[in-house]
Formats: sequence, structure tokens, C-alpha cells
Amino acid sequence: MTDSRPKRPARPASQSSATAGGKSGARPGPKAGGRGRGAPDTHTPTTQRLFFALPVPADVTPALVAAQGKLRGNWRPVPADQMHVTLAYLPAVPHDRVDDLKKLGTRLFTDAAPLDLSLRGTGYFPNEGSPRVWFVKVEAEGLNELAAALREGIQALGLSTDDLPFKAHVTLARKKGPAPRVPPILFPEHWTAGSAALHRSILRKTGPIHETVSTFRLRGTPATPAPAAPPAPDEAIQETP
Repeated sequence: MTDSRPKRPARPASQSSATAGGKSGARPGPKAGGRGRGAPDTHTPTTQRLFFALPVPADVTPALVAAQGKLRGNWRPVPADQMHVTLAYLPAVPHDRVDDLKKLGTRLFTDAAPLDLSLRGTGYFPNEGSPRVWFVKVEAEGLNELAAALREGIQALGLSTDDLPFKAHVTLARKKGPAPRVPPILFPEHWTAGSAALHRSILRKTGPIHETVSTFRLRGTPATPAPAAPPAPDEAIQETP
């Protein structure tokens, strides 16, 4: 006798296997060991770029900004609020050593006397060939000694500074491509530096950004210059021939 009831259609093999492994149509998860497209980047630099510096006051920067107006081509001027005299540059400082640098700055600058700084003429680095930096020289009695003492203190902490010899200057612009030189400029501006700071340098495509980590007051007493020795009797008066 023939069965007249309609037969139920067979379930497709793909549907059966999908049901066995989970819900049908579910998206597969990320591959093992991989990171999802929307996962945050958890990488954190282990070191940071820091430097000690003397700030250029607001009443001095207008003359420097006016000089920057002479730049042509691919020179990138330094913003007025970031102009400074670098005393020591530390290219790679572990995060847990920043407090040591703060203590060093407090100890060293508290004993240092305010400095009378004077601007001089402009220059380039390197001076030969195609320069990368345009700067103005800075002079002050005791400035070289302060920078040397600071670098010695940093090295005593087991930290490294750059290998370049100290040459006091204020960077005016950095070059990012072909650009002509600006003729030499002399500046008569001067000021008294009564504070210093520890800054963090953060690199950006548009140039470095400086964040202040700590500031220090120069509270020392200026050294009294020794009186000049009186001239010998035979040399007291010399007539011009």
C-alpha cells in the first residue's frame, strides 16, 4: 500500500552544520591572537623628551617675531610663547625619573642667582651647506657655569643628555625644505632671568609642542665682583705716542 502523506523536505547540510555550531547567520569572531578593528591602541612610550630652559619674556619676543617676518620659503618659525634658552636636553627620560629631575632643579636653581641675559647676532646650524636651524646667540655671565652644573647633576642621576656642546641661543625657526637665508641681524634686547623650567617636548607634524612640567625660582645672591687691583706706579699713566 502506498503512503499518500507528503514527505517533509530534507534540511540543507549547511543549515544543519550552522545550527550545530551556534546560531545561524552569526558573524565569526576575531581571529585568535588578533586585535579587533575598533580596539584601542594601548601602546605607551616608555620614555619622554625633556629639557631645562630659561624662558624669553613677553617684552623681548616682539623683536624676535618681527625678525621672523623676513623668513621666506620653507622656514617654520617658532611661536613666541615657546621661545627659550635651552640649558640641558634629555632625549629619553623614563617616566619614573621625572621626580628626580624636579628635585635636582629645585636644589640647583634655588642656589643660582638671577642671570642678566643679552641677545646678540643671528646664526645658522649647520653654518655650512643647507642649514636646518636659524637662531640668535645669547650671552650672560655665569650662564655657561649654570648649564655645566645642571648637566653634571643630570649625569649623576644616571640620565643622559645630548652630546652637543652648550651654546646659548634662542631658536627662531626650523627649515622643512628649500629656503633662502636671512641676512645677519643684531639685537640690542636684554633681560634678567629670574626663573627656569623643566619642559616636556611632544613631537607633532606641525612641530614640537612644549608642556611645562615644573618651574623653579633663581633665588641665589649674585657674586660680588672682586675690586680691581690698582695699577702699578709705572703703569698708572701711559701717554699715547
